[in-house]
Amino acid sequence: MTANRRHLVDRLPQVRGAYRVQAPLGDATWFRVGGSAEVLFKPADAADLCTFLAGRPADVPVTVLGATSNLLIRDGGIPGVVIRLGRPFAGIEIRGAELRAGAAALDGSVAQAACDAAIRGFEFLAGIPGTIGGALRMNAGAYGAETSQLLVSAQAVSPDGTLHTLKAAEMGFSYRRCGVPTDWIFVSARLCGEPGDPAEIAARIAAIKTERQSTQPVRSRTGGSTFTNPPGAKAWELIERAGCRGMRIGGAVVSEQHCNFLINEGGASAADIERLGEEVRRRVQEVTGVTLEWEIRRIGIAANQEVKP
Repeated sequence: MTANRRHLVDRLPQVRGAYRVQAPLGDATWFRVGGSAEVLFKPADAADLCTFLAGRPADVPVTVLGATSNLLIRDGGIPGVVIRLGRPFAGIEIRGAELRAGAAALDGSVAQAACDAAIRGFEFLAGIPGTIGGALRMNAGAYGAETSQLLVSAQAVSPDGTLHTLKAAEMGFSYRRCGVPTDWIFVSARLCGEPGDPAEIAARIAAIKTERQSTQPVRSRTGGSTFTNPPGAKAWELIERAGCRGMRIGGAVVSEQHCNFLINEGGASAADIERLGEEVRRRVQEVTGVTLEWEIRRIGIAANQEVKP
């Protein structure tokens, strides 16, 4: 930690939530790799988050973590403040065919809550291992549906600590992206489905879970789909054509079951996983002429990399 950051936590505003210095993050990620947060902040509620953002020093970087299911934290950790939205942001409320979910609510929990309330349209979320905040940020989708089709409005906090309500049309959704600035933090969403038959909804959720377990390495240390599908193509097919199935670097390997997944077989570093992904990109480009784009979010600094003031 450099000299001007030695007492970072003492420069931060008073909050009702909790600060933790040099908090390990690797075990919280699905890959089970990565360094520590210089300071980890868990806000008590949305108002507490607004207070923090309004009062933080302008030179302090902020990073937001969700379920970490589609994330690679580099081995040197994350400088500045890492924000993790916890239980106060995980509530789910239902009114008619509309559902309000906190940004930390798990996608699978939202799908099950909708099923219990006989609301259809949310089933695809059962196949996405993330949170509603991440679903908003990435316009998460699977099995022919995506988040943008359900959204009524979302609440997000801008870097100055202002809470905004955004209608679906203001989100700027596209494939696996939204147009809301990346430094805005989603805190909740209003989503709407349609009345449905609970038995049919439950059967669809069960089928999605079964298909996911049979086609993806869900019990492995992985980060989900590594690369987005290029227009008119499937990433896994391009990776297969490039001969990358089963390729490895250190403890990191391209999944034999689904080659758009990278796996930590044990002992891999974040650097191993990232290097493997870049080698896959290189080979796919060489063989097919297509440049794959990372879907996994890669954050933090490499091991032994100096944090610049």
